[in-house]
Amino acid sequence: MATASDNEPLASRPYHHGDLRQALMTEAERILETSGIQALTLRAAARGIGVTHGAPANHFGDLTGLLSELAADGHRRLAASLVAAIEAAGQEPRARTMALGRAYVAFAQQHPGLFTLMLRSERLDAEKPALKEALIATRQVLRNIVAERPSTEPRSPLDLAAQGVALWSLVHGYTVLTREGRLKGTLASLAGDISPETFFEAVLGAITLR
Repeated sequence: MATASDNEPLASRPYHHGDLRQALMTEAERILETSGIQALTLRAAARGIGVTHGAPANHFGDLTGLLSELAADGHRRLAASLVAAIEAAGQEPRARTMALGRAYVAFAQQHPGLFTLMLRSERLDAEKPALKEALIATRQVLRNIVAERPSTEPRSPLDLAAQGVALWSLVHGYTVLTREGRLKGTLASLAGDISPETFFEAVLGAITLR
């Protein structure tokens, strides 16, 4: 049930220490999605929730710190969405791989500003523990998918690593091409109303991982 405080403007609510950090993260993501990374500053995030301009520095240090924590949160959410999609797909390996690919594309479509930030390594602090751990978690999902695929021959660590990167390259590359509109001509040239999602499954189906 909604309470009186639920209807208060965000800027007027008192914050506890942990609440303020999350509120700043939420506002930073809102700015990313509505106005782009160029509009996101510490001052803009603070202004958006009605706190002093120095408040973000207490939690993130500087803008790079805020962006890095936001990117880490994005990678954690991406990994969680991939795992959920894989588990919902059942046990058949190809269906699980397809589900991972569709979930990856869907995440980028649903969170375009956040997804763009996650790719902007020059704006992030790669040494931040949270970002390192989140990246490892995402990559591990891809490694697991490759490792569970049946194989007639033993696969070396090199083979598994290469296949994981190959899958990541395919899924990520297709996602970027779709977001940038690079596939419109290809889709328009095909008979019938082929969606990017349907075409993605055909693309993935054309690639065989040993």
